[in-house]
Amino acid sequence: MTRRAVARTLVYLSLIAATVVVLLPLAAVLLTSLKSEREMADDSGALALPDDLLNFHNYATAFEDGRMLSAFANTALILLFAIGGTVLIGSMTAYAIDRFTFRFKKLVVALFLVAALVPGVTTQVATFQIVNSFGMFDSLWAPIVLYMGTDIVSIYIFLQFVRSIPISLDEAARLDGANAFTIYRKIIFPLLKPAIATVVIVKGITTYNDFYIPFLYMPSEDLGVISTSLFRFKGPFGAHWETISAGAVLVILPTLIVFLLLQRFIYNGFMKGATR
Repeated sequence: MTRRAVARTLVYLSLIAATVVVLLPLAAVLLTSLKSEREMADDSGALALPDDLLNFHNYATAFEDGRMLSAFANTALILLFAIGGTVLIGSMTAYAIDRFTFRFKKLVVALFLVAALVPGVTTQVATFQIVNSFGMFDSLWAPIVLYMGTDIVSIYIFLQFVRSIPISLDEAARLDGANAFTIYRKIIFPLLKPAIATVVIVKGITTYNDFYIPFLYMPSEDLGVISTSLFRFKGPFGAHWETISAGAVLVILPTLIVFLLLQRFIYNGFMKGATR
């Protein structure tokens, strides 16, 4: 009993320590966003309470001068096309790999794995040249196409779920005259809802937080997304950390709300995919 009590105590202490480590930076950013320039000049500490807890002036400045409205609109447009394309391409690819027999099938699957292991930075020169040759540089189509075509993880998530669907359903549908696309559209795709939810959430958070691709392929200020708009605060607001913190909070809130509302889909999707 003593060993069990000590083990349980250590578990709770580690969880508390991990929670503090995660929440302290977020608390510092939130408190800084509510402070005035005078309070920041006093250097009272990152965790010191502001004089006015309802001071939202920094948020208004970050939203207006940072062009956050257009950044949210551009980000939403990229998310819509990128996630929709990823779901369709990933599910179709997984269906073709699992249900069809063709030459070099094992090689194709192995190449997918190799592509997932290769660091993306090593291929950026060639990728940039291809994107530029298609005339997509400095447009919303560049990140959309790149996000749709490089998500190997989504294919593997869909593949695990497709393998759990009985082939007898396909055979019964073929007896009724259904072709391959009809089977995918009416049988396979509706049964992939847990995998679709997982891919949408994981892909959406990854795309929303990505900075490298939008910064490299969309240098124009009119095409700013959430991450690059926040980065531009380093210029006119380089020393105004209260404004930068307010912009950071505006960027964090949508992701935090979506995760809290849909976290059970993330856990369920990964658990089911891992046990199939």
